[in-house]
Amino acid sequence: MSAKIIDGKAIAATIRGEIAAEVEQMKAQFGRVPGLAAVLVGERRDSQTYVRMKKKACAEVGITSFGYTLPADVSQDELLKLVQDLNANPDVHGILVQLPLPDHIDDETILGAISIEKDVDGFHPLNIGRLSMKRRAPLFVPCTPRGCIELLDRSGIEIEGKRAVVLGRSNIVGLPAAMLLLHRNATLTVCHSRTKNLPGVVREADILIAAVGRPEMVKGDWIKPGAAVIDVGVNAVDDPTKKKGYRLVGDVDFAEAKEVAGYLTPVPGGVGPMTIAMLLRNTMDSAKRQVGMA
Repeated sequence: MSAKIIDGKAIAATIRGEIAAEVEQMKAQFGRVPGLAAVLVGERRDSQTYVRMKKKACAEVGITSFGYTLPADVSQDELLKLVQDLNANPDVHGILVQLPLPDHIDDETILGAISIEKDVDGFHPLNIGRLSMKRRAPLFVPCTPRGCIELLDRSGIEIEGKRAVVLGRSNIVGLPAAMLLLHRNATLTVCHSRTKNLPGVVREADILIAAVGRPEMVKGDWIKPGAAVIDVGVNAVDDPTKKKGYRLVGDVDFAEAKEVAGYLTPVPGGVGPMTIAMLLRNTMDSAKRQVGMA
């Protein structure tokens, strides 16, 4: 048995095509296009790369991109003022403050200042609170967890009634992914560093979402035969055969898992492209709400 590889690049490309068509429809019907503001504080190269990728993705689908780069020593008040200005700008439908922020700035204060109607990262406390409650719907769902669910849906994988295990409990991926699976009527287990008999618990999963940041931690014999495995991890491991001296691997041992799982995402090329696609989707949804587009 060999797993069906879930092609995140191809699925994300399909979603971007759908969004581009909606942008054209909005432009024709309302004379407006969605706008996404990206705020970058400091000069972290990884953050610069992420923001650059997001701007490129916006351009591909016709979303206007607004970029703001602030020095690493910017005051919290100055950053708050920029967020408030963007909240008031009708051409901006989504606000993204790239994390992590410098130590002297309180992430929670900044994220909480973003208008809930423009919180396309889905990290506002009200959006997270709604996500954690029955019969409540957040305006936005965090992009990576939403991408995980989209991969399952577009691969025809049933969620309702299945046993789902989320490996990791971060605010960015693990906890929101767990809430989304609960909303879809999965029977859920969340695993973490204190979980006893971790391989045995993971082996019960019909659906596994691995998001712990430990390279190739999940081995083939941890996986239930036929399970759907969504690997969120992106870890650099030394590899002298590569030009950069390293290669990227997930939290799941891909070579072993593909011989057991029914469905499996690769790293790279699985969840990663979906995160940006879901950011574009959230921005599009925000703009549609503002103009009253069905």
